[in-house]
Amino acid sequence: MTTPNSPRPFPSSKSVIGMVHVHALPGTPYHSRTVAQIVRTVAEEARVLADAGCDALLIENMHDRPYLMRSVGPEIIAGMTAAGIAVRQAADLPLGVQILAGANCDALAVAQACDARFIRAEGFAFAHVADEGLMDDADAGRLLRYRKHIGADDVAILADVKKKHASHAITADLSLAEAARATEFFGADGIVITGVATGQPADPEDVRAAKEAVGIPIAIGSGLTPDNLERYWPHADAFIIGSYVKRDGLWSNPIDPARLKQFMDAVRRLRECSVTPCG
Repeated sequence: MTTPNSPRPFPSSKSVIGMVHVHALPGTPYHSRTVAQIVRTVAEEARVLADAGCDALLIENMHDRPYLMRSVGPEIIAGMTAAGIAVRQAADLPLGVQILAGANCDALAVAQACDARFIRAEGFAFAHVADEGLMDDADAGRLLRYRKHIGADDVAILADVKKKHASHAITADLSLAEAARATEFFGADGIVITGVATGQPADPEDVRAAKEAVGIPIAIGSGLTPDNLERYWPHADAFIIGSYVKRDGLWSNPIDPARLKQFMDAVRRLRECSVTPCG
């Protein structure tokens, strides 16, 4: 249900979005680095991802585990803003912001402050039980009103549908396609489909069904590899890469340039085949 004024969450069709996992921020259990050190690291990773050919970047506070629900504190907002500004200075690519867990208004404020293009939002429509607890208050109404209130209409909202690391027993009578359709109806600018956990692949049939159900862009948000990318390619508009391109395929490790190159080589082959059919 896109409109002519809907912000575009991705720079182009078949965009690759590189994840930048911001190291644990002040006040969180695994915090060990100064903000200056954290900022230098995210800038370095942003340059590596940009040089490899990523089309956009997404910063996320994944190292802040265990996560707070919805409200994370001013120290996290300040740290993520510093990280976002550093990434924007290091790489001239569209930027997205996600703040765990479900701190979507906070992410929107950070995105506006660092001139980001989009946010990734948890709990946008429907309730679910996350590993942080019951996320019982769908955020769409509040988030869209907040976006209007702060004048951030040009920041797109990319909403997870039946997100990873959560139980969806509450909405077990709804298919993913039905949930995606409701998310579009509630005003999301794009949706994210994932597997059950970080690094786990999404069900290709879910992606195909969602593509048929909605008119907004679809991103794959977990488990992508050079070997399975082709299965999602016809039905998705963006591909978020995180775990695979890290050393040993573990999200918390540094970027492995060889694995990153393997993934981007697969992307280039698929792009070439879309122009000149491959045998």
